[in-house]
Amino acid sequence: MIDHGLTVIFRTQSDIEANVIEALLDSHGVETLRTAGPTPGLFPMSLNPLGVTQISVRAADAEEAVRIIDSHRDQVGGGGMVVPLPQAFDALEARIGYRFRDRGLLEHALTHKSKAHEDPSGGVTDNESLEFLGDAVLGLVVSDALFRAFPSYSEGQKSKIKANLVSTASLAQMAELMGLGDHMILGRGEEKTGGRLKQALLADTCEALIAAIYLDGGLEPARRFLMRELATEIEAARQPAYFGRDHKSRLQERLQGMGRPLPSYRIASEIGPDHRKLFYVEVIVGDQTLAQGAGRTKKEAEQEGARLALQEITKNE
Repeated sequence: MIDHGLTVIFRTQSDIEANVIEALLDSHGVETLRTAGPTPGLFPMSLNPLGVTQISVRAADAEEAVRIIDSHRDQVGGGGMVVPLPQAFDALEARIGYRFRDRGLLEHALTHKSKAHEDPSGGVTDNESLEFLGDAVLGLVVSDALFRAFPSYSEGQKSKIKANLVSTASLAQMAELMGLGDHMILGRGEEKTGGRLKQALLADTCEALIAAIYLDGGLEPARRFLMRELATEIEAARQPAYFGRDHKSRLQERLQGMGRPLPSYRIASEIGPDHRKLFYVEVIVGDQTLAQGAGRTKKEAEQEGARLALQEITKNE
């Protein structure tokens, strides 16, 4: 029993398992309070190494909460963790082709800031620093690959290929193909607003994953992972038609053919610090907003918005 009429009903050394318990009880209408030990370092080398995370509920809900947890544990073949950590990560590691020596890094990479903000103990570290590092690793690996693969291409051509490969849209697509959204650790608010499907969140988590692989195994495993995931797109850049893929031009031509007004682009919002800003741009045709694109630059956001607008037009035909 702790203060305020709360009872500790679950203890664990894994943030993943604590997330599962919170979500499980929340789905049954049981409010929880999470407390933990001291905040781990920037790149924790083990799962919550400095303390045990505790889940507490109102004393009146304690018996029901324990029943719910026990029922779930029995359902998944329990004894031990409600969702064994190896099961939580095995499928993702198999998909990305890399097995972590320190799964704490993988857990860190999957943790969105919404989860950290909702944790009153301050014991949850989000993946923003990993995103920053992952962006740098991605840029280095892609630049090196293009330098070697396209020695006769101009600097402008290689720059355009790189911009496509490292764009929010490209990273989000990579994340979707990996099923990364299913593994993201989100706060309840972000979960309820469809965070697992948001392009920006998927792209950011993909960058954090790249950094986690780099920190755990070095540059070579990160390079192998990226070359495997980006191989199809790099190969496509060998085709002359690749450089004609301008979504804004295609959208303009499509609208002209339909007798509709030309599109305009309006910045809807800018999120994040200056060194890592994310732009959201609306694509407007007449008095209708066809789509909204996101990107690290205004041009990237406009291109992504135009691509989504083309999809919307095709869908409604």
